[in-house]
Amino acid sequence: MKTFWNKSGSNGSGAVKYKANGHLIAFNQVSKIYETSAGSFTALRDVDLRIDKGEFVSIVGKSGSGKTTLINMLTGIDRPSDGEIYVTGAAVHELDEGEIAVWRGKNVGVVFQFFQLLPTLSVLENVRLPMDFGGVFDRQERDDRAMHLLELVGIEDQADALPAKLSGGQQQRAAIARALANDPPIIATDEPTGNLDSHSSTKIIRLFEDLVSRGKTILMVTHDDELAGRAMRTIRLADGKVVL
Repeated sequence: MKTFWNKSGSNGSGAVKYKANGHLIAFNQVSKIYETSAGSFTALRDVDLRIDKGEFVSIVGKSGSGKTTLINMLTGIDRPSDGEIYVTGAAVHELDEGEIAVWRGKNVGVVFQFFQLLPTLSVLENVRLPMDFGGVFDRQERDDRAMHLLELVGIEDQADALPAKLSGGQQQRAAIARALANDPPIIATDEPTGNLDSHSSTKIIRLFEDLVSRGKTILMVTHDDELAGRAMRTIRLADGKVVL
């Protein structure tokens, strides 16, 4: 697996710090407050969290409990109002937008609830796109790697199809393949089975279990307690706080 960080622990910007104490992911007293027209809304409250390499972690809680906000903090999509977030050795809360984009592209694969595949690109092109931006793999490697990932998720026969031609389950598998494109150590998923039937959901969970067996760390937001029980451990949120 390729790595982003050099031996000095710097990403070239001088912004990286190592305060995770050996954990792959560390949240230190993280809070997030949104300002709205109706006033302040606290989405996360003093969250302390530690996740290690090779864990499969489900994140559960009622709507509005802070699940998606937690994932957005982890991936650098959003910033904490207070506290520290360390992921793969990077002080994510201190990186600027350009640094976060580079860091995320190599360290975190994100699987969105509604797939977000580009409709005018083929499935193969969608999977290759992060490699084109990330520069982790040589240009001549990218098509072969994209096809390998489609084989891994079982939809290699759809490589030349546009996303609209795929079923919901196939689109989800394509989104997972795209998330794996740059070989990130972490996969973050937000309701990955929310729009799938039970058969397709089971296949997705089995795929996640296989990825964990290959050394990936997976965080899965879900509203389904049965699916959450397939993970190695569960983090439960209520009113923005970790309660389990």
